[in-house]
Amino acid sequence: MNMPILATKLYIPLPRTKVVPRPRLIERLNEGLDRKLTLVSASAGFGKTTLVSEWVAGCDRPVAWLSLDEGDDDSLRFLTHLVAAVQTIAETIGESVIGALKSPQPPSTESVLTILLNEISALPHKFVLVLDDYHVIGAKQIDDALIYLLEHLPPQMHLVIATRENPQLPLGRIRARGYLTELRAADLRFTPGEAATFLQQAMGLDLSADELAALEARTEGWIAGLQLAALSMQGREDIPAFIRAFAGDNRYVVDYLVEEVLQRQPDHIRSFLLQTSILDRLHGPLCDAVTGQEDGNARLDALEQGNFFVVPLDDRRHWYRYHHLFAEVLSAHLREDQPDQIATLHRRASIWYEQHGSAADAIRHALASEDLARAADLVEIACPAMRMSRQEAAVLSWLKALPDEIVRSRPMLSAGYAWALLACGEFEAALDRLQDAERWLSSTEDIRERPETPSAERVVVDEEEFRRLPGSISLYRAAYAQALGDVSATMKYARRVLDLVPEDDHLLRGSAAALLGLASWTSGDLEAAHRSFTDGMANVQLAGNISDAIGGAIAPADIRIAQGRLRQAMRTYERGLQLAKEQGDPALRGTADMYVGMSQIYREHDDLQAATQHLLRSKEQGEHAGFPQNRYRWRVAMARIREAQDDLDGALDLLHEAERLYVSDFFPNVRPVAAMKTRVWIAQGRLGEALDWAREHGLSARDDLIYLREFEHITLARVLLAGNKSDRSDRSMLEATGLLERLLQAAEVGERTGSAIEILVLQALARHMQGDIPAALVPLERALTLAEPEGYVRIFVDEGRPMAALLEAALKQGIAVNYVRRLLPAFGKAEGRTLAKQVVSDPLSERERDVLRQLGSDLSGPDIAREFRVSLNTLRTHTKNIYDKLEVNSRRAAVRRAKELDLF
Repeated sequence: MNMPILATKLYIPLPRTKVVPRPRLIERLNEGLDRKLTLVSASAGFGKTTLVSEWVAGCDRPVAWLSLDEGDDDSLRFLTHLVAAVQTIAETIGESVIGALKSPQPPSTESVLTILLNEISALPHKFVLVLDDYHVIGAKQIDDALIYLLEHLPPQMHLVIATRENPQLPLGRIRARGYLTELRAADLRFTPGEAATFLQQAMGLDLSADELAALEARTEGWIAGLQLAALSMQGREDIPAFIRAFAGDNRYVVDYLVEEVLQRQPDHIRSFLLQTSILDRLHGPLCDAVTGQEDGNARLDALEQGNFFVVPLDDRRHWYRYHHLFAEVLSAHLREDQPDQIATLHRRASIWYEQHGSAADAIRHALASEDLARAADLVEIACPAMRMSRQEAAVLSWLKALPDEIVRSRPMLSAGYAWALLACGEFEAALDRLQDAERWLSSTEDIRERPETPSAERVVVDEEEFRRLPGSISLYRAAYAQALGDVSATMKYARRVLDLVPEDDHLLRGSAAALLGLASWTSGDLEAAHRSFTDGMANVQLAGNISDAIGGAIAPADIRIAQGRLRQAMRTYERGLQLAKEQGDPALRGTADMYVGMSQIYREHDDLQAATQHLLRSKEQGEHAGFPQNRYRWRVAMARIREAQDDLDGALDLLHEAERLYVSDFFPNVRPVAAMKTRVWIAQGRLGEALDWAREHGLSARDDLIYLREFEHITLARVLLAGNKSDRSDRSMLEATGLLERLLQAAEVGERTGSAIEILVLQALARHMQGDIPAALVPLERALTLAEPEGYVRIFVDEGRPMAALLEAALKQGIAVNYVRRLLPAFGKAEGRTLAKQVVSDPLSERERDVLRQLGSDLSGPDIAREFRVSLNTLRTHTKNIYDKLEVNSRRAAVRRAKELDLF
């Protein structure tokens, strides 16, 4: 039998002139030379042949190449060309084999390979054999031949297989023995940098960084997809618009995938691909439910083995997805070939997901099937659990997808709509939905009674939730009032909830108690607020809503901080964190906020390292695990650390982000971010912007004082003091001192010790600015007395050098001696020196201070000695003592250090 050899099948493809360098993959291929087999396996268009041809062009070993085609799916033809390929390395190898293969009764495959392997093992050098496009081989005899070849492969030969689908080889065994190097689609995809190089250099496109990134993400690094996109862009003027629209219906993508993939498949595979294209994720039993078949697992396994543009989503190969562009092509063909089946397919998927506990997927497919009644039923059933897990955004998207008449006919959906809108901050729209829900309450009976049906139009699926409707509506009314700052209405409706619902309805009762606490907090009654909110969170925990109970620790901790009880606030956060840890992994939502809160207290204690570490721990939890405030609170906490580190620009950047991300979640906004920014501006000397803030917010020193604006009014006092320092305006000082006096009285009446300490500190600084040190020490002593038991540090240190001077004066007067001695070193640490400690241990005498003042003048040493009527040696003694105490060695340095410490 004469078997002609096609020489073109043995040619090594020439590397492309504009190939993208891929050193990371070349290195992988080079490392694989120490093993028996390198497998390069990926779908069409991933650049397998291009990569291998580029590699062999620079390989330090001789290379034999065999390009396979469908005709090679015959063991005789395959072996003939295999031997011919090896003969390109050494012409004499396999001569006897070729002759035997041409005989009327050719020898067995094993015999042929044995002879060939023996001859290869006699070669003096190593070489590489590449089998390209091995996916065209389907004959088991050839797979068996390759297995035999690998099992007896001599060290002189390394085999490379490039294929669109996994060969039928025992890859697991080969892999376990360390014989295998693999490059898959995930490896072959272009990285963003490679995609940019390809599009700019190989395809000649001048795209922006954003356009390159968008196109790379759209194609998922699929090389053929990028090339097809590039071809499509040729001659177009609006490139950005094309990139936004580039999808699986692009004619080049469609033509390529149809020609290379779909048209090559048997009808049953093609049908499976089209019908399962409605699924975002592929799973064997799910595919069975959608297609009505029973071989979903086997089909998915075969698709993966065949590199059919499927991406595994887990290590156990239970879930997959299609490559996005491939999925879009399939969807387009499904709409063209089987448009009347699409709704049925989605309905089957919805039923399967419902049966397997995935409400979100069940609802999504029900909406896609346009079975709106079914979708409404599923949303109503899902709402209670979605409330528990705070997934209001998802509920809102579902309800907005339903026709308004369906929602209005269902009281529970109207109520659920109101809750979702409230949670997302759409308050006016929430009021309309609340009124829709209230239509179903009896107009003649008391609200405490069970709602009755006004008409036959009412649809209720969850009867138990319907019985709770009066209490739920009252709760949402309370939340709506709290969002608007209407304290009396909040309390009215929250108390109504407690009257309506039974004792064992812990969720509604807990939520109502929490809203009562928030209303009391808004009005400034902090002890009542703490009591109600803590009781509410205890009920929420009994209801099983652990994550809200954890995150809810923010409110009582914030209240304790306002009351000046830092240690109790820390214990509150620690209990919240302990509750979270008891639930195990993964961390529940709200856990991250415990670390943020603890960070703020560590900062006040001047442990900036611990404060930073806790913020990093919070970030490790992931923002998805935080309470809604976490994203904004995290940035505020980090900004405060930046302030303590004297990075005021960095602090402002973080506060700008915090302001953009702010979400109240019904908490009173007692420390507005805008006021925090103003304090940073004051520290930067940007008084004009600080004054603009006061004007924009309508603040004046004569305002009636309410707790909700206490932080803003204290900030206003700081602005006025800064104005006095800037222009020595008596009016600014008078306004500031008068405002501070009224603020202190209000804070003391409301038992808000945290605010009182800050106000007293500002009063002391105001007296210091006026040069009245004895008067300044009076409020400072009160502030120290209140702050010492709770370990406050930064509230003093943040005020800088003037406060350090005041504390030094307090020390001389014997005021809070031990506490002041602990505080003063923090000023030195804050400014990167230990001077404060030196001043504490050995302060300057009055005469030394007088000499120090003269050192700042233009007088010479002898002139200063004459001024004080002392000898020059006595002056030198005073000067030496000053230098030692200030840790300097020159007159200029002493004067500079004295100014830093405000010793003048």
